[in-house]
Amino acid sequence: MDRAAIVHQNFLDRVAAGDLPAGNAPVGPLSPQDAVSIYRSGCLSRAMDLKSRAMQKAGQGFYTIGSSGHEGMAAIAAALRPTDMAFLHYRDAAFQIQRGEQVPDQQVARDMMLSFACSSEDPISGGRHKVLGSKVLNIPPQTSTIASHLPKAVGAAYSIAQAKRHRPEHAVLADDSIVYCSFGDASANHSTAQGAFNTAGWTAFQSVPMPILFACEDNGIGISTKTPKGWIAANFRNRPGIKYFACDGLDIYDTYATALAAADYVRKKRKPAFLHVRTVRLYGHAGADIATSYLPKAEVERDEANDPLLHSVRLLGVSGALQPAEALAIYRDALAEVETLGDWAATRPHLQSAEDVMTSLIPPARNHRPANGPDAAAREAVFGSDLRAMAEPQIMSRLINWALTDLMLAHGEIVMMGEDVGLKGGVYGVTQKLRQRFGQDRMIDTLLDEQSILGLAIGMAQNGYTPMPEIQFLAYLHNAEDQIRGEAATLPFFSTGQYTNPMVMRIAGLGYQKGFGGHFHNDNSVAVLRDIPGVILACPSNGADAAKMLRECVRLAREEQRVVAFLEPIALYPMRDLHDDKDGGWMQHYPDPAETIALGEVGVHGDGQDLAIVTFGNGTYLSHQALPALEAAGIKVRIIDTRWLSPLPKDALTQAAANCHNILIVDETRHSGGVAEGLMAHFHEVSEAKLARLTAEDSFIATGPAYAATMPSKDSITAAALQLMGKRS
Repeated sequence: MDRAAIVHQNFLDRVAAGDLPAGNAPVGPLSPQDAVSIYRSGCLSRAMDLKSRAMQKAGQGFYTIGSSGHEGMAAIAAALRPTDMAFLHYRDAAFQIQRGEQVPDQQVARDMMLSFACSSEDPISGGRHKVLGSKVLNIPPQTSTIASHLPKAVGAAYSIAQAKRHRPEHAVLADDSIVYCSFGDASANHSTAQGAFNTAGWTAFQSVPMPILFACEDNGIGISTKTPKGWIAANFRNRPGIKYFACDGLDIYDTYATALAAADYVRKKRKPAFLHVRTVRLYGHAGADIATSYLPKAEVERDEANDPLLHSVRLLGVSGALQPAEALAIYRDALAEVETLGDWAATRPHLQSAEDVMTSLIPPARNHRPANGPDAAAREAVFGSDLRAMAEPQIMSRLINWALTDLMLAHGEIVMMGEDVGLKGGVYGVTQKLRQRFGQDRMIDTLLDEQSILGLAIGMAQNGYTPMPEIQFLAYLHNAEDQIRGEAATLPFFSTGQYTNPMVMRIAGLGYQKGFGGHFHNDNSVAVLRDIPGVILACPSNGADAAKMLRECVRLAREEQRVVAFLEPIALYPMRDLHDDKDGGWMQHYPDPAETIALGEVGVHGDGQDLAIVTFGNGTYLSHQALPALEAAGIKVRIIDTRWLSPLPKDALTQAAANCHNILIVDETRHSGGVAEGLMAHFHEVSEAKLARLTAEDSFIATGPAYAATMPSKDSITAAALQLMGKRS
């Protein structure tokens, strides 16, 4: 039988009969008016679950995951302020409804029903998902089911004290606000969540402000897998740096009082707290899930008998706030209100085309106060003797360092974070002197956890910063790639651009490091970054390009609110020579701070029409090394440096390769899933030239003498070009 219908009928029958579950007496500071408001929010949440299930059956609604059993979360909303940013668990409809009571002129139930109907008029996602969230209510939308929103909640909490010292132009969080983050007991076990708890505790342990309130909604089960009894309490009661609170989510008085105490602790102490909330899960997990298919019927019925709305009716009656008959009337009114709203929402328009769906992939531009141009005195004070060194050609790592210095000097909201970026100045020295120049507030040495590094960046971005997180090696990104895919890149998509995560993620990567590290420090796979809609991937091949492209990446993040990955080829950091020892052929002068390379602008060397070598990164360097041999063979060559790997600069590439009879793509990423696949497809579609590609093998990278054996080389480029041209090597 339909358990939702059973729970509904049980509520009607038991309230009418005065058959209410036993429990503690109502105690604490909850006023009668607020208690009734919390109860009504719970009734609306329940009504929405019932209506959304009916709409789904009628083909008017879509994916459903209900909040029934978690109605007590409305009491937590009442204990917080609407200025406290809330990253919500997907069962927190009652929280959002109650927060709507704290902000004037909100029609939260209407807005949520539009979301449930996937209408394009849904004010948060525009019909892209059934999602909780509201810009007005300070609730960024969450679609996570595995607590991947926890690291960014930690980042947002960290940003509050930072903004108090150095307030960005677009900061949104008040100095005395806290960050609230809720999740389920099953999700609490996920490595992403564990990393967030550890980061919050690690930070607080050092007396760094971390005003975050974690709330674990413990209904004892994750889909069909039970959480061991007592596990959450045992795991979190004595966590270093995090104070533990517990309440009964079936009791709105206890929940409100405990949440008020926990929020007060976080707000005053600026330290993290963990609020353990007992809940029950009604109706099963989501959609067509039937709890009795994997749980004994008696156990399901025990949870149903503990319906939190029944507990609220008893508590309200005992406190004198509301009599059972009045409570029943509120419940019926909520059903009627939502029935009308649901029927109306089902008639509202939906997204129709691919263009409709994709409109919010790219966030809207953001206006900034005009940035000050480079001040000569300020630059002299910051750069010191480096200003004199700018008269001479330099290696890539040094030019990136100077570009970062100029950018941080110009834009006070830029912060960098990562392993060893501050005191040490980076493993390869790219961020040397930046901590001395700008202080530890802006050069944040993090703990060793990529999920936390990216979460810190994403959270700070939501409070007006332009973060530049560093991933020490490309191979380490895979520990945390969902922070980009599932959080940063999807946020504008699911909020119609109302929330964004502007950032420039610097990643040291690719191969060709001689004798160092193997596959953990040499990684030539960028497929995951190219596969995420909306993310920009940039890869320079020389120091001057790196400086100019980095400036454009920061502009894209600051002004266009984009998520940008800046891939720095490690092997080219120290590269000085091109052909002969000490020829200095790959060093460059530092470009004027006003010079940039625009998104989609490719580099072209030469104008030969016989052969175009299309490449990037180390491939550009190696192709230049191969150039003398090709010219000696009578081949007129142009080398095209792609620079922007996602989205591919297709128009610029087409124009750059125009009139070339042969195109050789040199790709240091792998044969399968590598950049060459996209380049080959593009040129096949737009060019009549003869095509060939030279790629790395489908292999990891070895340490020692064979460090480059699986990747293109000067000689293999020469051989591939000659073969394409029909010439013998």
